[in-house]
Amino acid sequence: MERTLILLKPDCIQRRLAGKILTRFEDKGFNIVAMKLLRVTPELSKKHYAEHVSKPFYPNLEAFITGGPIVALVLEGLEVIRVVREMLGATSGLKAAAGTIRGDYSSSRQMNLVHASDGPEASAREIALYFRAEEIVASELTLTPWLRADDES
Repeated sequence: MERTLILLKPDCIQRRLAGKILTRFEDKGFNIVAMKLLRVTPELSKKHYAEHVSKPFYPNLEAFITGGPIVALVLEGLEVIRVVREMLGATSGLKAAAGTIRGDYSSSRQMNLVHASDGPEASAREIALYFRAEEIVASELTLTPWLRADDES
């Protein structure tokens, strides 16, 4: 099973959209294997967004991501990285298609509600930034046989 890191950003939490967005992931059949509420520190922000630290927009990005609580979670499922990114839609809520999370709830490029890892390497790196191994609780859902065929893994 593939895993991805999801961050419900401060705008998502302040707008009380966390439940709606989590429901969409669960409705799709993904399993939440780790989740916590936290504040991103400037140090964690620099690690998470290491490739952007020297860019002119980084100070605003750091101020945003450290500006309020977030919910960090790990989702598990078949092709979860690709599927979640499709569910989110384009980075800018103004360009995201209706029916996507950003298309339905965001009208900003920066305040786009949710972060999702963009590939397997990023996912592994990002999960390790937010969760210790013992905080990830894998379990087989009793409804799994109704979500995918036995030969899909």
